[in-house]
Amino acid sequence: MHLKLSLFYLLCLTQHLFAQTPESPVEVQKVPQSQIKKKGKLYFYWGWNRGAYSKSDLRFKGEDYDFTLNNVDAKDRQTKFSVDSYLNPGNITLPQFNARIGYFFKNNWDISIGTDHMKYVVQTQQTVKISGNINNSSSPYNGSYNNDNIMLTEDFLSFEHTDGLNFVSAEIKRFDNILDLNKVQVNLTEGFGLGFLLPRTNSMLLSKERYDAYHLSGYGISSMVGLNFSFFEKFFIQTELKGGYINMPDIRTTNSKADSASQSFFFREITLLFGGIININ
Repeated sequence: MHLKLSLFYLLCLTQHLFAQTPESPVEVQKVPQSQIKKKGKLYFYWGWNRGAYSKSDLRFKGEDYDFTLNNVDAKDRQTKFSVDSYLNPGNITLPQFNARIGYFFKNNWDISIGTDHMKYVVQTQQTVKISGNINNSSSPYNGSYNNDNIMLTEDFLSFEHTDGLNFVSAEIKRFDNILDLNKVQVNLTEGFGLGFLLPRTNSMLLSKERYDAYHLSGYGISSMVGLNFSFFEKFFIQTELKGGYINMPDIRTTNSKADSASQSFFFREITLLFGGIININ
């Protein structure tokens, strides 16, 4: 009797429990991903770069000479860090710098214009191959050359774009948010650029008078990838790895328009940039 009664209570409890089971499963609430609104915003930045260059062939032409130097080595010229050199507004163009202003025409895309102010210095005391001829130069370098060795001494050639190797370009970039910490966002950026070279070339060739002026000399293309750290959607720090190709067929070398040089080379640079964001909507 007691056993039958216990089974009866157990059956009733089981039916009661099943009756309390909801007919439809509980819906899981999905946390929406944050969406950073960039469209319609303007940004600007200023920063510094460190550059490197492939070897290049340098051709020099004039009324009395036409010769090519092969596989010439050049380096950048990094200004030694000091508060006065890097942060004094009167000296901010002394180091190698990058400046740019851009506009987000979509949340993930922007277009910008700016300049990469690099420095390019041909290393003296290097031995390279020379081919061509030099005549009536009033120097000991007169003669014909056919893949001969020559040392680049200062009385023969001093050649640098130090104020500077100015690559003025338009760039288009894509931004993708990879980490959102509410007030801090980490973005991946990549893109490419196209522009022209306006170097201020400091050169002295075959003891001719030194030349040091700006001259539109050629074109360049580039691509880049970087990390952007944005704070409060107002300020950012950005670092980029950039590489590209520069071709300058018309470099002024002396005060005579008959004298010119040409060269092409690959470059790379790493940058550290500081900027601000303005909402203009």
